[in-house]
Amino acid sequence: MACWKQEKSNTWTFPTLILCLYGFFYMMKPSEPFLTPYLTGPDKNLTTDEVTNQILPVWTYSYLALLFPVFLLTDYLRYKPVLLLQGISLIVTWLLLLFAHGVLAMQVVEFFYGMVTATEVAYYAYIYSVVSTDRYQRVTSYCRSSTLVAATAAAVLGQLLVSLADVSYFYLNAISLASVALAFLCAFFLPMPQKSMFFHRKDASQSLPGPDKVAAPAGSDRPSSCQEDTSSDSAGRSPTPQQQAGNAKPWNHMLRVLVQLSKDLRDCYSSRKLLYWSLWWALATAGFNQVLNYIQVLWDFRAPSHSSAVYNGAVEALATFLSSVTSFLVQYMKINWDLFGELALGIFSAVDAGSLFLMHFSTNIWACYAGYLIFKACYMLLLTIATFQIAINLSMERYALMFGFNNFIALVIQTILTVVVVDSRGLGLDIVTQFLIYGSYFAVIHGIFMIRSICVLVSSKCK
Repeated sequence: MACWKQEKSNTWTFPTLILCLYGFFYMMKPSEPFLTPYLTGPDKNLTTDEVTNQILPVWTYSYLALLFPVFLLTDYLRYKPVLLLQGISLIVTWLLLLFAHGVLAMQVVEFFYGMVTATEVAYYAYIYSVVSTDRYQRVTSYCRSSTLVAATAAAVLGQLLVSLADVSYFYLNAISLASVALAFLCAFFLPMPQKSMFFHRKDASQSLPGPDKVAAPAGSDRPSSCQEDTSSDSAGRSPTPQQQAGNAKPWNHMLRVLVQLSKDLRDCYSSRKLLYWSLWWALATAGFNQVLNYIQVLWDFRAPSHSSAVYNGAVEALATFLSSVTSFLVQYMKINWDLFGELALGIFSAVDAGSLFLMHFSTNIWACYAGYLIFKACYMLLLTIATFQIAINLSMERYALMFGFNNFIALVIQTILTVVVVDSRGLGLDIVTQFLIYGSYFAVIHGIFMIRSICVLVSSKCK
């Protein structure tokens, strides 16, 4: 029996199944679309200004502070311990949401939720360390589908419980706590990976014995130039006894990894095509996360939850469904992205800007809902295209690094927006004016890529 269990855990199906279950329960949080009504309602008695200007910004700051160290820690610890940390952070977040009170307590909630989002990298990186390259596309599809289905189901469930059963927001949070606790339990059953992208690469250890033994990384379809440099460096220089002794080895290894990461980043962004896709990714993701973080505050302003019916869950479910459809349709778009990619980025960024201006100028809650649906669907469409364009030009190691660095730059930009526009120590603008700023921000993105697309088209005609 023990041998059967060991064999079962070593196949790709078992870790994929457990990771999909983890992702499902992690995203099955019916209370999320109703966070602002819960905080400003009788359960917590917080004001809209406290939520907007003092509590929600903490998530951005903690996410930024934790992202880079967690990225390195995730690879060094080989994913599973970080998934367990994410599970603990989720449980602490919802325990505090249920039983703690006051601005400071809710700021602590946002800090732990920043930990949750910073550790998300472990979820998608884990699977690439336990399956072969020929199954990457398949298992990625399974994992992403499980989270999308859970997010949609959670939003629908939350809306049905609020609208039809008159369930309080407190009990929605209790259901969310039970779900994230199940996710935490699922993480215990994940096999411990034997390798990781950077610190525990099998090719590094295999290439040490001699200069003629250079192996390709286990997690890559084709070796990149950076990976070849790594192998040749480790093969050509035998470690000295001083390097092997004491505590010097881990520090030297850490330094080598950081140097290699910097070389990889330099090489990745030396491609002008990848640079412009990454630039859009960082700029648009910063704006998208900012809108996502404060959209409930705008909805609550347009239709106060204490005196109006709340349809946040239904809108989030529909937005997730539309995002899935637009992302799915990308595979059928037969377009020369090298020629028309920047034009698409410019056009759809203009649509995003228009939807945000609609949310600013319209006082009708249904117009705000419609603007949000258009905004999220357009962003997800472009993000899928950008992900595809970047991924086809990179190995898995480089893709993970570029994905993380793009998100880090996006978070830096988002933090600047938060400090200047939202935080009470900055301008502390009201929620309606904030969306005017966000619409203008996407209008600037539209201008950047429309100008770039015109240059590309003119250049192609001249050739």
